[in-house]
Amino acid sequence: MPTILITGAGRGLGLEFARQYAADGWRVLATIRDPLKGKAVSDAGAEVYVCDVADAGSLARLRASLGGMKLDVLLNNAGIYGEPQGFGAVAEDEFLKVMRVDALAPLKVAEAFADLMTGPKIIAAVSSMMGSIADNTTGGSYGYRAAKAALNMVLKCMAVDLAAQGIVTIALSPGWVRTDMGGADAPLDAPTSVAGMRKVLAGVSAQDSGSFIHYDGSHLGW
Repeated sequence: MPTILITGAGRGLGLEFARQYAADGWRVLATIRDPLKGKAVSDAGAEVYVCDVADAGSLARLRASLGGMKLDVLLNNAGIYGEPQGFGAVAEDEFLKVMRVDALAPLKVAEAFADLMTGPKIIAAVSSMMGSIADNTTGGSYGYRAAKAALNMVLKCMAVDLAAQGIVTIALSPGWVRTDMGGADAPLDAPTSVAGMRKVLAGVSAQDSGSFIHYDGSHLGW
């Protein structure tokens, strides 16, 4: 049975990832920060672990809980948007918080579990087109954009550093999705976005490592 570890699975895309992978017969290990959201994740078919991936101690406890369990896919989904985001109104502490959760935490998660990777050995993270410098024509959203751009660079660096271990790293773009973060006006629903990203992950090879790929399979500019 293939095994996936999904961070930030308490709602939205993370919960949908857990639901779809479990329905396809995967063993799903899912992290949440809020224990009150555990039932929804458990009902989706996942094994639930409480972990704040931005906290070193919490991450160490998760690693200890999993022991030497092998992982086929490590999916960094946990992320925040942060407020405020406009020019002249960005709070320093809030900017750094978003960077810590959205960019640094996925790196630390990868460091914690890279030695457990087996099978296809895929480390992926849910990024955003808002992290693409080439695609930025509207400005704003300073913290979130900067953090996702940094996340993309983290994944590109890992593609180089982990190549000898046979690990493939992928930055995923989910599109604009109707979630708590995406809002009600988004054109995509979570099942469609997640199904597309799962298809991307199922089809990647070593040649794709370090790529930024949209849920529809198209490769995106940095």
